[in-house]
Amino acid sequence: MDQVVEEVENVKKELEETYKQTQEHIKSIHDYGKSGTARLIPRLNGLAQDGMNLLQSLQFKLDLLAPQLPSDDQVEKTQSLAQSWKSQIQSLRLSLRNANLQAKANMRKAAQEERELLLGGGEESTVRRRNLQTKAGMTSAAESITESLRRSRQLMVQEVERSASTLMTVDESTGVLTKAESEYKGHRSLLSRTRNLLSTMQRRDILDRVILVVGFIIFSLAVLYVVSKRMGLLKLQRKLIEAVKSGTAGQVEIIAEAGRQGANVAQVQMNPVVPELNVPLEQAMHDEL
Repeated sequence: MDQVVEEVENVKKELEETYKQTQEHIKSIHDYGKSGTARLIPRLNGLAQDGMNLLQSLQFKLDLLAPQLPSDDQVEKTQSLAQSWKSQIQSLRLSLRNANLQAKANMRKAAQEERELLLGGGEESTVRRRNLQTKAGMTSAAESITESLRRSRQLMVQEVERSASTLMTVDESTGVLTKAESEYKGHRSLLSRTRNLLSTMQRRDILDRVILVVGFIIFSLAVLYVVSKRMGLLKLQRKLIEAVKSGTAGQVEIIAEAGRQGANVAQVQMNPVVPELNVPLEQAMHDEL
């Protein structure tokens, strides 16, 4: 079945159901005061008005769906049905007006009868008065219960709204906490990398200090070695110069001792004539290293 045809059928069924319910409400208004119905006239009028508004909207929807039907025959039948429903809605409005007039007349008649019974004497009047008092008390109790229920409903609505706002706040807080957790994880990895870099730098700093200390020690030893060697050579040179000048017999031992010290000493000729050397005692020596 086509979707438009199915929609039209649903609208027809809904129109019939709403029409029956509205007719029942209008009948209840018409019989108000006769059948002892407990519902009030304003409530019945509100239900009847709602039903007629729904009927009018359904009739308008049926009128819109009619041109979309696949065949011309269906279009004509649906349009005629929409017009008939329009007239039925008008008749319902008229029936509602007449029912309200009849309800007012029934209420006036019932009030007149009550007045006559209350003003009359006898046991029946007393019983009627008591029944009216009982009905008034029941009505007052029912009104107080209705008011309490209305307040309870209002409180429940406020609690539901407060709960919804609380849930929204909790959802927002959960999102913020999730974001903070992700940022904390990123910072934690950054901190671990920074800690590793700091430990590496500390190890390198210790290694550099060790290298500097070892280098300084080696340099100091080299300086001490050079100074000691230079001092020994200087003393040896002075002894050689003094031996050459004085021509003492211990020249051979001095030369041998110089050989043991590793010095580069020229060979001395054993001539009785010693040449005069003009070597300054404080002549500067060149570093052989």
